[in-house]
Amino acid sequence: MAVSDEESIFGAPRKAAAVHEIGQPIDLLSAPELAERIESLKQEILRLEAAIKAREATKQAASAFFKS
Repeated sequence: MAVSDEESIFGAPRKAAAVHEIGQPIDLLSAPELAERIESLKQEILRLEAAIKAREATKQAASAFFKS
């Protein structure tokens, strides 16, 4: 199977992660699927908290620089 020019430059397309939308119906999901979504959301919370900390650190560094 030939690889397209786009794939040779950018690599193979990434698989879409399982998406959970806030408020979506969960009645048809199994317990393992629910547990997987919980873990995914926990990881997303950690990622968002790290982004907040990075932004706060950048803001503090800028404030310290301009106060000098």
